[in-house]
Amino acid sequence: MDPRSEVLLRQAALFGGDLLLAGLPADDLLGRLPAAHGWSWHAGEHAALTARFAGRCQFGTAPGERPFAAAVLFLPKSTELARYLLDALAARLPGAELYLVGEKRGGIESAARQLQAFGQPRKLDSARHCQLWQVTVEQAPPPPVQEELAQRYRLELADGALEVVSLPGVFSHGRLDRGSALLLEHLDGLPPGDLLDFGCGAGVLGAALKRRYPQSRVSLLDVDAFALASSRLTLAANGLEAELIAGGGIQAAPGELAAIVSNPPFHQGVHTDYQATETLLREAARHLRPGGELRLVANSFLKYPPLIERHLGPCQVLAEAHGFRVYRAGRER
Repeated sequence: MDPRSEVLLRQAALFGGDLLLAGLPADDLLGRLPAAHGWSWHAGEHAALTARFAGRCQFGTAPGERPFAAAVLFLPKSTELARYLLDALAARLPGAELYLVGEKRGGIESAARQLQAFGQPRKLDSARHCQLWQVTVEQAPPPPVQEELAQRYRLELADGALEVVSLPGVFSHGRLDRGSALLLEHLDGLPPGDLLDFGCGAGVLGAALKRRYPQSRVSLLDVDAFALASSRLTLAANGLEAELIAGGGIQAAPGELAAIVSNPPFHQGVHTDYQATETLLREAARHLRPGGELRLVANSFLKYPPLIERHLGPCQVLAEAHGFRVYRAGRER
């Protein structure tokens, strides 16, 4: 069981009522707290929880309409996202209890100071390298409006300007990261047909693909509900249409793709995790049509070429700069 859940269960007497667990891990916590309900913005964890606890977990970027008497927030990595989530929960809990749990190395002590906006926080427990904090919401904030929290920036591309919209917690919030910038310079010559932006984040690559290849059907896939919401805003800001897919990995992608384009993620919470990318490299051929190709950017120190060549075909380096490489590999017919 996740150590944060273990800390909660040390205080299980506090959590017997109609409780919302926000950002909960995919463990047995819902089984141990039968009156609780989950809210997840991670598609993979939501799917795992739904498979075990049908009807007891929702997916999205807001708490939903279901009432709850108290809430626990599992601290996310992003400080800005934590602020939004705390405001969203506290707005629904005037006079009630809001709890915050997280790992010490994830910044739980500093994050707990955000609770001071609602009342007088107190630390309830410290164990398993985690802490549990509680506040009675005496000053409930107004419900936050996601679009008002979005950051926007403009890209000048060869085929026109692109406006990018990102929400708190989304990768490279409010700016273009160097890996995506390098990959944007090497999107020419993709095979005709359906295209996928895997790990789409704020939709930079997906929107650029739709702008450059308007006749192609473009899909944007991400595990994170806030990334998909950001991509939706980015597409709308540029008058573009594409399919948005919530999925825990490449398994959720359509088949018979002409190309998969990706600046793949490698963080899960406070941990570094390359599993989603390595699964992409192993499984890409199953989602590409014959002659289709994979084009991705990655840190140059990562040993991806042997994995690409083992599962897809010869790997070509299209560009290298600022510690990143752009790789290209085609599915052999």
